[in-house]
Amino acid sequence: MTRQRSWRAGPGRGRRLWLRLAIVAVGATGLALLAYGTNLLNSLELGTVDARFAVRGNERPPKNVVLVEIDAQTFDELGFQWPFPRRVHAQLIENIAREHPRVIAYDVQFSEASSCPVPPHGSQPRPGHCAEALEDEEALLGALKGANGRTVMAETETEGHGQVRFLGSDEGNTLLSEVGSRPGNGLLPTDPGGVLRRVSYSHEALKTLAVASAEVADGRPVEERAFSGAPAWIDYYGPEGTFHKVSFSTVYLGHAPHGLFHDKIVVVGPSAPTLQDIHPTSTARQMPGAEVQASAIETVLRGLPLRSSAAWLDVVLIVLMGVVAPLASTRFGPAATIALALVFAVAFTVAVQVAFDDGSVMSFVYPLGALIVGAAGALSVQLVTVAFERERVRDLFSRFVPENVVGEVLESADEGLRLGGVQREATVMFTDLRGFTSFAETLTPDRVIDLLNHYLSEMSDAILDHGGTLVAYMGDGIMAVFGAPIAEQDHADRALSTAREMLTVRLPRFNAWIREQELGDGFRMGIGLNSGSVMSGNVGSERRVEYTAVGDTTNSAARIEALTKGTPHQLMLSGTTKDALIAPPEDLVYVEEVELRGRRSSTSIWSLANDGSEPAAQS
Repeated sequence: MTRQRSWRAGPGRGRRLWLRLAIVAVGATGLALLAYGTNLLNSLELGTVDARFAVRGNERPPKNVVLVEIDAQTFDELGFQWPFPRRVHAQLIENIAREHPRVIAYDVQFSEASSCPVPPHGSQPRPGHCAEALEDEEALLGALKGANGRTVMAETETEGHGQVRFLGSDEGNTLLSEVGSRPGNGLLPTDPGGVLRRVSYSHEALKTLAVASAEVADGRPVEERAFSGAPAWIDYYGPEGTFHKVSFSTVYLGHAPHGLFHDKIVVVGPSAPTLQDIHPTSTARQMPGAEVQASAIETVLRGLPLRSSAAWLDVVLIVLMGVVAPLASTRFGPAATIALALVFAVAFTVAVQVAFDDGSVMSFVYPLGALIVGAAGALSVQLVTVAFERERVRDLFSRFVPENVVGEVLESADEGLRLGGVQREATVMFTDLRGFTSFAETLTPDRVIDLLNHYLSEMSDAILDHGGTLVAYMGDGIMAVFGAPIAEQDHADRALSTAREMLTVRLPRFNAWIREQELGDGFRMGIGLNSGSVMSGNVGSERRVEYTAVGDTTNSAARIEALTKGTPHQLMLSGTTKDALIAPPEDLVYVEEVELRGRRSSTSIWSLANDGSEPAAQS
């Protein structure tokens, strides 16, 4: 017969199980939603974005981006100290602008005016000693004007409402506008650890360098609504060195290949570590600021292809992942629940990566955290329920079978909780105490119960000591079965040995106690044994369950016990029991052939030559 799962419990235990699992599901989703709403695991979530870039791998960079880096080679070849004179930058801009680029994004800040040369110690400044500094600034402004509106100058200090300082002037916006250039805020949002992953539309009312450069390159404004009111993800092509780059000194000296900058997006900026413009990003531990800006510009030009998923979708995923394991555990055991949770975790991870490759950054940590918490909670509920139910079954069933059998039963039961129906070859025993009913009418109720408990304790111990299963008490009668629910090859031998002990040891001892109590001379017993196939298991309702063994073998055993009434025999066993004995005793005696109600063929009846018969006051 099919064994029942503990998770399909009755109304009472089932409701309690559902309530516990519902609490787990609500708790898992609630905690995950709280963490999501407060960005509690933001650093971890951002780390998974970096991992998604790594899984996606490097992508082929566009050919229309060129980096001009102020690198170690620049310092070696030019011999200038930093900051370079403004005329040096002017010359570089002129060399690039000559090839008509789409935009020159200059990631070097010129907020302050050029400083005058310091006169030698002890000497007086000569007249016009600042003329050189003024010429440098004029050269830079001239170069910007000659670029025909194709330059964007990085600024990080604003004076409010997007106003910047340029070359020492508080009217930097106006000054840049006069020479056909425009400012762009070079600051990028920094995540924990200083990692640069995103770009804003504007900062302190000034459009960012990436947005301003994209507008110049594309010839049209970038819609602020494209950013949805929050910084956008920078879609990096790969690690440091992904874009084509050339040294600042190479361009300054005019050694760059002809046409290198034609119709290109040119980003100029430091890359030498000494200039301290190196940053960690999603794809590199160290990336020059100019390359970060180039990636940001390209991201804006492509319409911000990498976008965060909608908040409602993240919430739905958190709720879904939070209830998966608790819901599964209502039908499956711990192992299956864990396996299902792992399947969902893997499937979700794959889906998140596929979505990322398609341009959607879904929340990963919070839904997965809900799944983990939900699975852990559901598993805990299952294990605790198993433990409590196991102890409950052990406590109840140990009253009917020996302690060692209880362990075996629980191990063989479905996950150790519910005994399912099994078919066994077994021996069924019925006993009855002759004349007890009429005798009890002469005693007080308390005295009757005391006497009955004394008798049942003696006989129950005999059954349990021989490995039998005590099925039921029926007043002064007992039903027991040997060989079920745990199969025993010697079930008939155990039953016969039990009967012999009852009649030769237990009953005489009980009768001696009766005589000590001055209640009479004692009682006789009737014992019937029959062997054959029985179906054993739990029967009853969900509110009351009892273990029993049913079938023709059981019915015949009860009728054989009834045959002992009015005979000199206290024990009768069927021929099937005799045939099932592995070691038949020498004192077995044949009694007769009888017709049992419900059976077509006659049944041979056997007994023991000495079945403990003795005179008794009650008959």
